[in-house]
Amino acid sequence: MADRPLPAQSLLDSIPQRGALQRRDPAPVHLWNPDLSGEMDMCITRDGTWYHEGDPIERKALAQLFASILRLDEDGRYYLVTPVERWAIQVDDAPFVATRLKVEGEGKQQKLMFTTNLEDEVTVNAEHGIRVTVDAETEEPSPYVRLRGNLDALISRNLFYELVERAVEHQVNGRTRLGVWSSGEFFPIDGCE
Repeated sequence: MADRPLPAQSLLDSIPQRGALQRRDPAPVHLWNPDLSGEMDMCITRDGTWYHEGDPIERKALAQLFASILRLDEDGRYYLVTPVERWAIQVDDAPFVATRLKVEGEGKQQKLMFTTNLEDEVTVNAEHGIRVTVDAETEEPSPYVRLRGNLDALISRNLFYELVERAVEHQVNGRTRLGVWSSGEFFPIDGCE
């Protein structure tokens, strides 16, 4: 019983309060460096579902609150971080999934704007780029957009197909690449290195 993680609520109690449980901007987790508190029985699956002790977190506001204190550290592990606690959690792929795409303009000046499963919004630009990895065995592409800090959102298959439809060829380092433009930047989506 002594090594069982504390309930998720105790972690929430240590987050600096800004009123009732509501949509909040990400906390400044990069400024907080508490010692490791342990492993929490929490997992984010590849489809973006958050689980605690094996049960899905069904209240989006609660998942959003946890997401606001999520950090990926240099050790490759994900943590829920407050000023006084740091709990390791399991993330199957990326902690977020891009589920909606809005496009403004066209050509080199178009802007691609993604919304995630937890209602985070990001405009693709130099700071929030798109990258595509390809599984060596299955050759299946996995597209990502940088959400914040070093946290990515997996771009849903339907949205990736939309990107492919918008893709154009462009010379990158002397090679013709297939990709998309956003905010004046070109982002290859062909998975080639």
